[in-house]
Amino acid sequence: MSAESDDATGSSLDQAVARVEHELGRLFARIRIGWREAAATVHPELQPLGYQVLTSIVSGKATTAGEIIERLQTDKSAISRHVRQLEQLGLIESVRDPDDRRMRRLVATPLAQERVAEARAAYEGRLGDRLRSWSVEDLDHFLALLDDFGR
Repeated sequence: MSAESDDATGSSLDQAVARVEHELGRLFARIRIGWREAAATVHPELQPLGYQVLTSIVSGKATTAGEIIERLQTDKSAISRHVRQLEQLGLIESVRDPDDRRMRRLVATPLAQERVAEARAAYEGRLGDRLRSWSVEDLDHFLALLDDFGR
């Protein structure tokens, strides 16, 4: 291979990487818009980070402030502010941990569970509609690429 051929190949690869980076930026922007829409579905005053805090609690994947901070990789003051708002909106309650009475657990109220289910159904419906237009082979290939990219 000549140096000119290597330059052309490198240039093509760089251009392809730039296109992927651009499309990832568009995808992440669309995800942020989805979070904003989902938050508004739950409550008009809820911000996207508050929605993420709430879904962490609803799913049971994070039920203490420390777990939420770890899961969302954000600072304590932001989580405290959103937890306080979620409590004021009647979406979560703070209860004593039955196994360790010194700890408090955050629990979603039935209202929160209902509203998050509505928000997820709308999002999953849109996503499902988009993905169902693809072949099984394309979906399997996409999944393999996502899995490889996420490593």
